[in-house]
Amino acid sequence: MTSTAVDTQATTDPHTITAHHLINGQWLGDADTQRMNPARPSEIAALSPSGTVQDVGAAITAAAAAQPSWAALPAPARGAILIAAGNLLNERQHAIAEDLVREEGKTLAEAKGEVKRASDVLRFFGSLGWAATGEVLPSGLPDTTITTRREPLGVVGLITPWNFPIAIPAWKTAPALISGNAVVIKPAELTPLSTTHLARALQDAGLPAGVFNVVHGKGRVVGDALARDPRIAGLSFTGSTNVGLGLQEILNARRARVQLEMGGKNGVLVLDDADPRKAAQVVAAGAFGLTGQACTATSRVYVTPGIRSAFLDALVQEAAAYTTGDGLDGDARMGAVVSKQQFEQDQAAVRTAVERGATLLHGQYDGDPNGALFFPAAILTGLPFDDAAVTEEIFGPVVAVLEVADYETGLSAINESRYGLTAGICTDSLALATDFADRAQAGVVKINRPTAGLDLNVPFGGVKDSSTNTFREQGRSALDFYTWGKTVYTGI
Repeated sequence: MTSTAVDTQATTDPHTITAHHLINGQWLGDADTQRMNPARPSEIAALSPSGTVQDVGAAITAAAAAQPSWAALPAPARGAILIAAGNLLNERQHAIAEDLVREEGKTLAEAKGEVKRASDVLRFFGSLGWAATGEVLPSGLPDTTITTRREPLGVVGLITPWNFPIAIPAWKTAPALISGNAVVIKPAELTPLSTTHLARALQDAGLPAGVFNVVHGKGRVVGDALARDPRIAGLSFTGSTNVGLGLQEILNARRARVQLEMGGKNGVLVLDDADPRKAAQVVAAGAFGLTGQACTATSRVYVTPGIRSAFLDALVQEAAAYTTGDGLDGDARMGAVVSKQQFEQDQAAVRTAVERGATLLHGQYDGDPNGALFFPAAILTGLPFDDAAVTEEIFGPVVAVLEVADYETGLSAINESRYGLTAGICTDSLALATDFADRAQAGVVKINRPTAGLDLNVPFGGVKDSSTNTFREQGRSALDFYTWGKTVYTGI
């Protein structure tokens, strides 16, 4: 179900959209790559072009030419365009969500929620066009006023993943644009349609040509060209840790700004005083929602002895309720895995864990990867703390449950990971919840809530190998990456 050369004999759904590059307000590029629907392997979900270094250069040239005029536009006027684009996404929610389901695989309910999130993000940052961005500070000098202001970086590059193919482009694009930057974005190859919908909404809302540009294609071509072009003042990336660290080296070498949000291996600690049914619901939502294809998904659980049996019984029942199916089928609670490669990765992770001695309490790993890519929720037990299924990111609906003697042992196990994106605890103890929030080594801590999911107005990011841990995404904090500070002294 990956992107492949176009096969004109494949069944084409009537809703198929051909994605193009958007460069200087023009839709360009012949589609030479097809994306198949992971739930319907014979159906083409999208067609898209393969971008070149020359396409990237043209997009950056357009962005550099358009950026000064965009930055000179009053911030409330910039914000009005973002708000209008958000309203358009909201109006088009159902059609966009159906395209998102076909190319990414998640359920229609999840896709509609994601489109709403993108709409809300645009409107949130659009409203900040009316917000103060600087300060007036006292001076030790007589007859002097000190003010601070935020200036745009100029042209920024964005590289976004397939798992939230419209929400993540929106939450990177909106703070960049409201700050006065111009954008060149490289969407994930597997999900070209979602960013196309975002681009169309911005264009229809009146965004000037060249301010937002889209170049489709392979990361090693388009992403690399973005990172190396000296006109790109900053690059924001969400994706795998290995790719992100490689991009960081390139950007650091030329002293450009870089923002990385990467992998996660998020742990939840379930204590004896928790309600086993509620704890199982929290873990299942974090582990199996969105088909487990979220960097914030729950993938390891540490349970104390007194609740272990009741919790596992409840978790198996919860897992059974996550029925798989075509995301456009209203009865499905968990959609298809995004690609054959990811499906096989999920299979291998479960199969090799069982071969190493794990017990598979729920799920299977012997499905046909040539058919629809439905992978049932998997629960593994009986693994050592250093097993690969416990330490390495799988990015699927797979959770490992391990027993710990007490709170301190569980907290230490949570913190031993090389990742630090989200961490959670299920407990009725206010004292232990507070201590966990203080000591958990993660950028986001959830208490009696699923590790996946975040409000759009709060900072998001991780520590360790999950992030550069410099600039946060989302909320007003997102503006920091896309701006630099200036201090102005004014004498009377």
